[in-house]
Amino acid sequence: MALRISVDHVIESFRREFGREPEVVASAPARLDLLNTHQDYKGLPVVGAAISLRCYVAVARSRTGLVEVVSENFKREGKFHRDVFNPVDPEIIPNWFGTYFRALYVAMSRKLGYYPPPAEILVFSEVPMGSGLGSSAAIEVATALALSRLWGLELGLGDIAEVSYVAEHDVARVPCGRLDQYTSAFGGIAIVRTKPPYGVERLSPVEGVFIAIDSGERHSTAEIHFARQRELEEGLRQLLSMGLPARVRELLSESIYETRWEELREEDLEPYLSRLSDASRKRILYTIRCHRSTAATLRVLKGESIDVEELARALGIDAERARRILESPRRRLEVLAQAMNYQHALLRDLYEVSTPRLEELRGAALRAGALGCKLSGAGLGGTLAAVADSEESASEVSNACLVLGAHMATPVTLDEGARVEWSR
Repeated sequence: MALRISVDHVIESFRREFGREPEVVASAPARLDLLNTHQDYKGLPVVGAAISLRCYVAVARSRTGLVEVVSENFKREGKFHRDVFNPVDPEIIPNWFGTYFRALYVAMSRKLGYYPPPAEILVFSEVPMGSGLGSSAAIEVATALALSRLWGLELGLGDIAEVSYVAEHDVARVPCGRLDQYTSAFGGIAIVRTKPPYGVERLSPVEGVFIAIDSGERHSTAEIHFARQRELEEGLRQLLSMGLPARVRELLSESIYETRWEELREEDLEPYLSRLSDASRKRILYTIRCHRSTAATLRVLKGESIDVEELARALGIDAERARRILESPRRRLEVLAQAMNYQHALLRDLYEVSTPRLEELRGAALRAGALGCKLSGAGLGGTLAAVADSEESASEVSNACLVLGAHMATPVTLDEGARVEWSR
């Protein structure tokens, strides 16, 4: 089950490592990736939910002129758990836990024009690394907030989210979008705008209970993003070489971020998609269909009106099923669950980022009572996000997945965003 940490645990771990108490302890939540997965790096809005698994970062001013970082989690696992670096232009080392902290120091100087002084830093996290729950973003956001408080910068949540994104995307060169950092910083259920002006719109909670199901499978998030982005870019280049109508061509770009996906219609591209490679055709169809289903779902979640036929087309269901959803007293929960199921099928069949293990666990979750269940994060392993209609049902879903050997399966609650836990 999930590791649970108190602030006292963090302070005591810091004291053991550095021989004194920290000056600031900050935390930031993990997130479930609810809607429009793999769309934030395309400039499309995405929906995440901050959940009650948190990463804690304790900091104090350095006594050596260097930044020293300790991972309490890695120490307990018997892994190499310490990093030491010069805060001025530190080397960025791929596939190294200290890179998140090194990149954040670089990003704060580039983005904010501020050169943070060296610090002693300890990280202790409830969020499994590489699990698809935004563990790296939680580290970055919590560290940025802790350093901001330590040095009196008074950064707002938007600044903290953006500098954390710059650290991971621009400095560490992970081809991510803004979903993780902004959801972790702002908390709740957040619609994240991934084109300027960046920011979030908060949704009111749905009636159900979320469950995080960690398969235990691990795969490189960066590798998945790079591969799918290359396939999309190749498809866009092929489309632009064809005799497209002018009104369609003007929506396209060789850049997946500059392409106006939200205005593209599948029927406009249908005559040309068969001429693309199978991979590129699938990635483009995924992008259009997933965004269309997200847009329709958000209208229901916001209490806006939507036509039955439009909802049915967007979610791949018949009109009668769409009508029952819209007439249900818990229509917000039911439409979210239906959208999660539909988008998982798109991720499995058109983005090809599911695995037999994920499908086995997902089947068990649905049979045990989950209303909706989809992969959360880049895929090819990691975590499934499920939603049930009650705490009892959520517990049954968790137990069914644990029986199948899930690394973790636990009901979670919505949580607030980044916060300072303790300071002196």
